[in-house]
Amino acid sequence: MNARPCLSCSIVSAQRTPVGGTIAETAHFHVHQDVAYPVPGLVIVAAKRHFLALDDMTPDEVTELLPLMLRVRRAQRDVLGIEHTYYFYNEDTMHHFHLWMVPRHQWMSAFGRSIESVRPALRHARDTMSDEGSIEELARISDRLRQSLAKTDAA
Repeated sequence: MNARPCLSCSIVSAQRTPVGGTIAETAHFHVHQDVAYPVPGLVIVAAKRHFLALDDMTPDEVTELLPLMLRVRRAQRDVLGIEHTYYFYNEDTMHHFHLWMVPRHQWMSAFGRSIESVRPALRHARDTMSDEGSIEELARISDRLRQSLAKTDAA
C-alpha cells in the first residue's frame, strides 16, 4: 500500500472537504466535486470503504452503486444540461475505489471528441479554470446538484 494518506479516505471521512462539499452520500458511497480538475459537475463517486478493485465490492456496494450513478447522471442532465458524460475508473490508483463522472461541456469540443479529448480538456480546466470565480461557480453547481438529488430522494 502507498505510504501517502489516501485522498479518498480523507474526503469520505470528512477530514478534507472538496469545493462544494458533499453532493450526495449513501451507506456505502460519497459523491463530491473532483478536487484536481475544476470542471463544473465533474463528480467523483468514492467508496466509503477502502478497497481498490471492482471485484472487491460487497454485494451491498454493488447493489447501491448503479442506482446512485443513475441519480447523479440525471442531476447532471437536469442542472447542467449535459448531453454526454464520460465514466472512468481505474484500479492502479493511489486512492481507493472511486469513479469519475465527467460531463462533456460544449467548450470541450475544442479538444476533439471521444476519449482522446478528455485528458487535454481536464488539463485545460486545471490550468485556466482555477481562479476564485471559477471555484465559486463549482461550489454553486455542487449545491444545485445536491438540491436536485435531494428532490429525487424526497419523491
